Amino acid sequence: MRAAALYSAAGSLLLTGLAVPPADGAPGAPGAAELRGTAVAAAKARAAGLDFGACPDESPAGMRCATVRVPLDYARPGGKQIELTVSRMPATGRDPANSKHKVPRQGALVYNPGGPGASSLNFPMIGVVPQWRRIASAYDLVGYAPRGVAPSAPLSCEKPEEFFKAPSLAPVHPGEAYKRERIARAKAYARGCAERSGGGLEFFNSLNNARDLDVLRAALGESRLTFMGASYGTYVGALYATLFPGHLRRMVLDSAVDPDPAKVWYRENLDQSAAFEDRWADFRTWVARHDDVYGLGTTPAAVQRSYDTASDRLEAHPADGKVGPGQLQNTFLMAGYYDDYWPSRAAALAAYLKGDAKPLVRLGAPSPETATEAENGSAVYTAVECNDAPWPTDFRVWDRDNTRLARTAPFETWDNAWVNLPCAYWSARRQVPLDVRTGPGETPPVLILAAERDAATPYGGALELNRRLAGSTLVTERDAGTHGIGGGPNTCVNAHLDAYLLEGRLPGRRAACDPRPEPRPTEPTGRGTPDRDALKGKGA
Repeated sequence: MRAAALYSAAGSLLLTGLAVPPADGAPGAPGAAELRGTAVAAAKARAAGLDFGACPDESPAGMRCATVRVPLDYARPGGKQIELTVSRMPATGRDPANSKHKVPRQGALVYNPGGPGASSLNFPMIGVVPQWRRIASAYDLVGYAPRGVAPSAPLSCEKPEEFFKAPSLAPVHPGEAYKRERIARAKAYARGCAERSGGGLEFFNSLNNARDLDVLRAALGESRLTFMGASYGTYVGALYATLFPGHLRRMVLDSAVDPDPAKVWYRENLDQSAAFEDRWADFRTWVARHDDVYGLGTTPAAVQRSYDTASDRLEAHPADGKVGPGQLQNTFLMAGYYDDYWPSRAAALAAYLKGDAKPLVRLGAPSPETATEAENGSAVYTAVECNDAPWPTDFRVWDRDNTRLARTAPFETWDNAWVNLPCAYWSARRQVPLDVRTGPGETPPVLILAAERDAATPYGGALELNRRLAGSTLVTERDAGTHGIGGGPNTCVNAHLDAYLLEGRLPGRRAACDPRPEPRPTEPTGRGTPDRDALKGKGA
């Protein structure tokens, strides 16, 4: 999923033109050799343990880092090894409500933030946040950089200084010349991934991410894994539960990716584009309700016209020479992920239309300081999704499906297609998507969290995952769309999270929470929030 993104309004779209998947047991299919290799690697990791010391970058007092060795190819556990960087903050052992009361340690809680291409090395720092203090009292908080994500054997597909192409266009109904240009760029990017990977590109995939998780469990000295995954991290967790059901203690899957093998990953992205259209409508409706603050229009259609006016102006005259329609679209895409971003985006758009481009430039202009990290994240995202499953290899399939979808979901459809198009020209061997499924009693119950209007991981994925993981519980934040809800501002959701992780209690097969409050509008003062989300969609 595009870590800005993944994905069922496209459920009727056909996948003709897909590369033929290998049969079971053929190269690329998960099998016994990889499972044996995982057991070998886990045994070595348990014996070696983790030697925690200083972290690669500045870190808070108490957080320490280590590396764990994993095979590049689990079918050959004695072959080439790569190192994954791991971070940890020990359990505090103190009750936040009563510092004199000691809390028993329950082990390590490992977190994967999604992407593909995201790192959780800073995750242990979250223990100081009030919503996380009870969990931090009982668990060592453990983050890591998955394979390919710097500094864990980082992947690259092009020179970082060439990654940000700004200003750029973002046509919602592209013409033939623009399509030819994007096809050429996709082919070049796919070649770059193969050439710059140094070999072994095919082994950067979700199945190996799940196997790495079991090696990390062993290295931590845990007999069973306690895990929390968000967005794409839910897919890694679901694969883990399927591959290693006896190694699971507790698992939280927050903002669930649809694990249906038929949707990984081409149809997932079509579903995501359809869902972003609904979330874009939510944002425009909110802006229209606050026309007295922003002056962008009293109806969603009027807000759309304001946005289109800004896009047209930026195409003719990019702001600061760096922000064109593509950067505008990326900036507002992030409002589809997190409604906390709504005020800053609306304020920046209002200021721009009134003659002040500075807030929009602060939000949308690419940052050279983040180019290396962004390029690495994009490379991992592309490699994992392209390696995980067959994709259409005939652009006519992409053209047909995205042209059809863009008639009803223009905001994100083609931009999402261009991000994923290198997979049409991918040279590395593909995997066969695993049929994610657990039977009654095979694993402890899993807690699934989902917002009903999440665009990055549409709600249908949570329902599908709930069906496939026997005994799992789905907690829904109703009428809400922020991506990632655990440990946030919703006290109802957090109560379920704490009860599960700290006591193993679940509310039954389904439960619901009222939505978090909508954000409050802020005046368009020209001092926009200086957040940087230049790497589009890389969360799911």
